[in-house]
Amino acid sequence: MTITIQKCTLEDLGLLQDLSVETFKETFEDQNSPEHMKAYLEKAFNVVQLEKELLTISSEFYFIYSNGEIAGYLKVNTNEAQSEIMDNLSLEIERIYIRKKFHKQGLGSYLMNTAIALAKEQNKEKIWLGVWEKNERAITFYQKIGFVQTGAHSFYMGDEEQIDLIMTKTLQ
Repeated sequence: MTITIQKCTLEDLGLLQDLSVETFKETFEDQNSPEHMKAYLEKAFNVVQLEKELLTISSEFYFIYSNGEIAGYLKVNTNEAQSEIMDNLSLEIERIYIRKKFHKQGLGSYLMNTAIALAKEQNKEKIWLGVWEKNERAITFYQKIGFVQTGAHSFYMGDEEQIDLIMTKTLQ
């Protein structure tokens, strides 16, 4: 298996949009109403929104490929781009998604290691993320690699309030 990670550019906007919608639906569609899912997808992954995110200086997107096929992506934020007010010594993983057909191949670890390397390159002391309290598979993965719950915040799927756990890992 050949794994490659590539930073996204504005030219990747269409692919990023398709991949974002696909992976979000695969992950959460079974646990949410079609109306809430549709509202969220239209708000979070429309072309204007994703273009704005791609152009944000303190945000970066990365695609991961397995044997030349797109398998998932990572979005990280620093400084003012973080979705919660954090210090400048933190890096946020806002999105880390792997297409369902690529699950259980270790690709999430590749993306996590990419985020950790980026944080270290930028002299960050912590890496953090929000994860839906009902996403047990992801929570278990994060705990296994040293993340601990440090808080919680509201996340809106359409107009339905859900709770994301904030999990943080201190870097060595």
